[in-house]
Amino acid sequence: MTTTAAEPRVRRIPRPRADALRNRERIVHAAREMFVEFGPEAAFDEIARRAGIGNATLYRHFPDRHSLVNDVVLSVMARTAEQAERAAIEEDDPFAALRRFVHAAADERIGALCPMLSGTFDRDRPELDAQRERLEGAVEGLMERARRTGQLRADVAVGDLMVALSQLTRPLPGTGCVDMDRFTHRHLQLFLDGLAAPARSVLPGKAATLEDLRRAAP
Repeated sequence: MTTTAAEPRVRRIPRPRADALRNRERIVHAAREMFVEFGPEAAFDEIARRAGIGNATLYRHFPDRHSLVNDVVLSVMARTAEQAERAAIEEDDPFAALRRFVHAAADERIGALCPMLSGTFDRDRPELDAQRERLEGAVEGLMERARRTGQLRADVAVGDLMVALSQLTRPLPGTGCVDMDRFTHRHLQLFLDGLAAPARSVLPGKAATLEDLRRAAP
């Protein structure tokens, strides 16, 4: 009688329960809102309260501020990239697609990433690199499409767009500038008018590339 070696056991990794996934999404959404309003040092107690969960649940998902900030950054980048991809698919007019993306990115509060990416934030993460490449590729595709049709001025690059988006949508936590969001889309439209070809002026300096932005990051 022949014997065969026992097959090695495959360790099954349990999938998160649906309620746990929902709680995690609620925490990330609440944290994004709190970071926009009060900066990345917003109190965990307040984030838990806004998410409608207890402190223990928050710490079970995110044991420290660094892990929560990381997930918020990934969420904002993923949602913003999705907006660019959807605009490219659903809009026939290239500049209309670019315009739709710019306003959608403002609603995603992409400017809130700026204070979170400073200090000790770890940029060398595979998942962050993947989302960054996805976002950059989607935005570059929108701009190149508009450039090929002669609708986008030739002396701007994707870095120029991302800098403007970050500056025009960046929150001012802890200041007396209340209710400033109502001006955001108005000012973004002025910016978009400046991107349209034919250009009405000569821009100083050179177009900002994404590599320029990475080198300038603190």
